Amino acid sequence: MAAGRLERGRGVSEQPVLLVFADSLAHHGPRTAHPADHPQIWPNLVADELGWRLELVARIGWTSRDVWWAITQDPRVWAAVPDAAAVVLAVGGMDTLPSPLPTALREQLRYLRPPALRRVVRQAYTAAQPHLSRLGRPVALPPRLSVEYLEQCRAALVALRPDLPVIGTLPSVHRSAAYGGVHRGRPAAERALRSWSAQRDVPLVDLAAAVGPHVEAGRCNPDGMHWGWEGHRAVADAVLAEIRATTRP
Repeated sequence: MAAGRLERGRGVSEQPVLLVFADSLAHHGPRTAHPADHPQIWPNLVADELGWRLELVARIGWTSRDVWWAITQDPRVWAAVPDAAAVVLAVGGMDTLPSPLPTALREQLRYLRPPALRRVVRQAYTAAQPHLSRLGRPVALPPRLSVEYLEQCRAALVALRPDLPVIGTLPSVHRSAAYGGVHRGRPAAERALRSWSAQRDVPLVDLAAAVGPHVEAGRCNPDGMHWGWEGHRAVADAVLAEIRATTRP
């Protein structure tokens, strides 16, 4: 990571920055995806409440590994770190989902040529995934690797900013037909994340506790994965509580 602006330390910007790394749960609402400045997504609810500026680094399907790549390769992240008042690593949920086709192969489907072949292969995989997912394994990223990437992210950030609070999350829950309603990878991931949290003193926000009733009651997005605005508000409240406890003088 480039160090240029870090020499100036925190306070370069008049407004503290909330730096959030996330998957699509951070910016999908009750019907569709939204831009990063949408006022009702939980990262903006948190930033507005604190009077901070949000930098949301997110993409659909991101795992812990993708966040590590963003931290090491995205110059926008490098620009945000010096002014960050807190970092939230809101990833790990995708890591726990069934991935019948190994992740490395699944992610290559988008590069298939010609386009007609790509469409046929993706349609076939989309049709097969709900049935194959019922096996519950393999998952997109094993818990051991998820924690390794998250620790690399944390270590890189605090190496540059030893005073920077870094907050993690425990995976959410889902009722998505696309994954056969299966989420057998979550318990092992939660155990690994709690162990990492204890070893490295990383505060954790339990997304399942925040949105579980919302999802189970069917008030979430019809895809069974993403949340409605009620869910975003619940997550924002949980994240706010952790940030305030972590950053309190």
